Amino acid sequence: MLSGRFLLTCLVFVSFTHLQAQGDLPSDFLSKEFHKERREQLRRKLPKNSVAVFFANPVRNRANDVDFIYHQDPNFYYLTGYKEPDAVLLIFKDNQTAANSKTYNEIIFVQPRDAMREMWTGRRLGDKGVMDQLGFEQSFNNGEFKKYNVDFSKFDQVLFYDFFNDTRDNPADSSDLYNLIEQFKVKVNYPSKDQLTVSREQRKNNLNMTGLDGYMRELRGVKTEEELEFIRKAVLVSCQGQIEVMKALKPGMSEREIQGIHEFVFKKYQAEDVGYPSIVGAGHNGCILHYIENYKPEVSSKELILMDLGAEYRGYTADITRTIPVSGKFSADQKAIYDIVLNAQEAAMKKAKPGVSFAELNQITKQVVNKGLKDLGIIKSENENHLYYPHGCCHHIGLDVHDKGMRDALQENMTFTIEPGIYIPENSDCDPRWWGISVRIEDDFRITKNGNEHLSSYAPRTTDDIEATMKLPSPLDNFVLPELKGKK
Repeated sequence: MLSGRFLLTCLVFVSFTHLQAQGDLPSDFLSKEFHKERREQLRRKLPKNSVAVFFANPVRNRANDVDFIYHQDPNFYYLTGYKEPDAVLLIFKDNQTAANSKTYNEIIFVQPRDAMREMWTGRRLGDKGVMDQLGFEQSFNNGEFKKYNVDFSKFDQVLFYDFFNDTRDNPADSSDLYNLIEQFKVKVNYPSKDQLTVSREQRKNNLNMTGLDGYMRELRGVKTEEELEFIRKAVLVSCQGQIEVMKALKPGMSEREIQGIHEFVFKKYQAEDVGYPSIVGAGHNGCILHYIENYKPEVSSKELILMDLGAEYRGYTADITRTIPVSGKFSADQKAIYDIVLNAQEAAMKKAKPGVSFAELNQITKQVVNKGLKDLGIIKSENENHLYYPHGCCHHIGLDVHDKGMRDALQENMTFTIEPGIYIPENSDCDPRWWGISVRIEDDFRITKNGNEHLSSYAPRTTDDIEATMKLPSPLDNFVLPELKGKK
């Protein structure tokens, strides 16, 4: 009797809080009309007599019984707006006929409402919620997918992303992502990787595990006005983080503390998360391109600090890097390297317009960097191979920090970065005076009809503007925590 009453209490509690909480959550997400239109755009691109299949991201385990905060697969979110795990989406090129003679061209299977689980891990939409809030006409609980009777062999192509075998099986849930994938494999006669064959030719089938990415790159690479609004917000929040750190930075701070200021600003402006692991590297740590330990206990007044961080707002991320002097003033050598990188970035900014490729912009920045390094005597020839600038200068931004998009020709409303850099680690083959200097300047842009819009211009970028900003008072100047004196 007690368990029955407890379950009834759970049901009432979850139903009440689910309804009550709708007003407690942000409401400015992408509209259901946006996602529906994106599905329609994909449908138009699909080959004749085909179906595209998308799976939600798996839940990732951190350790023991603790999972990482869930992050939806960007393609799945882009097409649905659904932010929960254990789901599968099918988009058909042509109308299909259900058993009740009703026609449909898309169907989604999602995790069901569950009073007990929602008490532990949060609210769920369920199949009815997906219909009401996300605008799907055909929405079912994921337990129905196994019984879903569609003959995949009738299609010329079944398009999906291949699997990485990184999904855990939850023995208590027969409809989790692991089982959805296994059920799908049976339905489409997915070839076993370890299956032996005596045939010289691979068995022909209608499975296409490469073509879907090209369509998604075309779609996601060019942003809509709704998307641009969120990207602009993410960029402005990230710029403000850079400004607040410039004002607050002092010798003796730790890299973690500096990271914390950035990320506090993000949260203050209601950004849900960082778009990627924050990079805060002082001195030679800045020479590690993706340095995410941020573990140096004290930064020195003799060092530069490279800060590559981006806020994620409503799923869309910025990507901004500033390199500033811990002392508040660039030394002559630091300024010399910095200005080469700045000149390289500005040269690419002037050329960025529709029709230009990332490769062209990258080449422009490399020419400026190589000439500058030669003039300083760091390299002997502008054609010398070196690792002082080891990466490309551009990538798309959006739902991913390295977002999907075409790289061969920029188009209006593409959003992307320009991020040249110079990194001179200890023991490099040059005068030791340059050792430990690392500079990257990264800004975000939108391609316009005839040029580009500099989205992140709000964050100080020249050495004069950075030094001037670092002289400004900070709200954190008087924020001093007491020494810890816990009882022994």
